Amino acid sequence: MKRTLLCCLLAFFSLAAFSQKDPGFGIKAGLNFNSNGDYKFDSAPDLNSDTKMGYHLGVFGQIGDKWFFRPELIYTKTKSEYDGADFDMSKLDLPLLVGVRILGIAKVFAGPDLQYILNTDFDQITLGDVENDFTIGLHIGAGVDLGNIGIDLRYERGLSSNEAEFVNLPDQRLDTRPSQFILGLSVKL
Repeated sequence: MKRTLLCCLLAFFSLAAFSQKDPGFGIKAGLNFNSNGDYKFDSAPDLNSDTKMGYHLGVFGQIGDKWFFRPELIYTKTKSEYDGADFDMSKLDLPLLVGVRILGIAKVFAGPDLQYILNTDFDQITLGDVENDFTIGLHIGAGVDLGNIGIDLRYERGLSSNEAEFVNLPDQRLDTRPSQFILGLSVKL
């Protein structure tokens, strides 16, 4: 698992160094409007999560202009609420986006998102380890570039089922897959 993450990071930074020619390399940050999966009980109906705001920050590289490939390395902090109890998750995301520029400044893009879960916290209840630290998701979105400044809105959905059990509560599980809208601001350096 750690080798896979290390290979992804090495590939990202190699690509970012290669893409120093136009269109470039840069930084990004923004807000996440997140909702994780269901809180599951064996003996009761599942609880859906309420959306809460999180944040992200990271770097990106980009090759191509009209058609482009844009890998990103992003630290993401998500938050969800289940009937008054907060669930926080920290993860590294590696979206591998392919896109096309339309009408000059507008762009649409999509691609897989390799996710590595760093930490989970559920209020005062102890969570066991998540099933998989490494999961796969999907990003799809659109944005505009105004010179070196970019603004985009995307949707992320975790594709891999990934549950965590509660310590001392074996009949309860939490689906950690994100379902979120991401508003981002990027600056090409």
